[in-house]
Amino acid sequence: MLKQTVWGSLELHHYPDALAVVRASSPEQPVILNRPHAAARAARFFVDKFPGRSLYAVKANPSPDLLRVLWNEGVTHFDVASIAEVRLVRETLPQATLCFMHPVKTPSAIREAYAAHGVRVFSLDSLEELEKIVTATTGDDGKAAEDLTLCVRLRVSSEYSELSLASKFGCDLTEARDLLQATRQAADSLGICFHVGSQSMSPHAYVQAMDRVRAAIVDASVLVDIIDVGGGFPSIYPGMEPPPLEDYFAIIDRTYESLPVSYSAELWCEPGRALCAEYNSMIVRVDKRRGTELFINDGAYGALFDAAHVGWRFPVKLLRDDTMVDITGALEPFSFYGPTCDDMDHMDGPFELPAVIKAGDYIEIGMLGAYGAAMKTAFNGFGSTDVHVANDEPMASQYRGDRRDPRVSDNVVSLR
Repeated sequence: MLKQTVWGSLELHHYPDALAVVRASSPEQPVILNRPHAAARAARFFVDKFPGRSLYAVKANPSPDLLRVLWNEGVTHFDVASIAEVRLVRETLPQATLCFMHPVKTPSAIREAYAAHGVRVFSLDSLEELEKIVTATTGDDGKAAEDLTLCVRLRVSSEYSELSLASKFGCDLTEARDLLQATRQAADSLGICFHVGSQSMSPHAYVQAMDRVRAAIVDASVLVDIIDVGGGFPSIYPGMEPPPLEDYFAIIDRTYESLPVSYSAELWCEPGRALCAEYNSMIVRVDKRRGTELFINDGAYGALFDAAHVGWRFPVKLLRDDTMVDITGALEPFSFYGPTCDDMDHMDGPFELPAVIKAGDYIEIGMLGAYGAAMKTAFNGFGSTDVHVANDEPMASQYRGDRRDPRVSDNVVSLR
């Protein structure tokens, strides 16, 4: 039996799991499955356990339904990276605090964010950007804004992360002194932020980054009100088994406590993937098998962008009701081709699936909540999806309590 609910303006059907969707409709196009309970659990985890404030990085998945789930569980601050995201979150959550954390913004975007949407938090990594923010927030009477929270972004290492974010943004330590001192003069509150890279596989990444923060503060001799450790908190994927998130929180807390900051300073983080990876999975159909290559109806220009372009391995599961065939037996490594005419529409994997898989079968691809649905395009006329709610558990979880007790983890990095 199907149960209907309303999330925003979109009516979604509830199903027990992905196989129930296949049984009910044998879908012709890909199906996105939302798991609001998984996102809610992740939000509660960060709100309750991170030793500071958690800002959701909207770019990871800008679904209004997801934003409401996070808000209802206590996430009140949102990291927005464009004026479009500012508008979206302000419309969806009128009371939310928006932090414009893209270090390079247009003057018109800053002006609209400040004047029309109440944004008071901005990041920057250059004197040019500081001047731009100050000019765009100055009133018609020529009076400079006195309510700005400005976060200077430092460039830090991404050596512990699966995806580097060390090249595009952030000022070097050699530039930080002048920038911090100038920003202190313009800001009501001064912050320092950084990003250790996506899917950081060691808590030590944050220790290294905050060592750099310490050096910048001492060199500039400024009073700092906010330390924002950014994102990078990992989820679980095949071949990527990170330490428990409690280990990250503990070492961040200890390192932060030793920084020379204001007695009333705040600690922030900006999880994206960690809050939404478990929110979505996707059902795809196998349209052709050619040896160990499977042609499926979503791909590099759809929700599987990361699988194609950065070699991300997502968990997969064959969905089949055939009781005459054992689908739990031998597994083979498969690669995927998407539905477009482009040779680049290829996902090398490997994706471990039963050797008996054939055309007409369906596959559930898990942990797609981060960037998956957000990256879909309509290239070549493809891209349409149905959306439903699944009531079962995601394929992997940092939050449901079935991982090793973090108090006995051997992955904690000790500070000496």
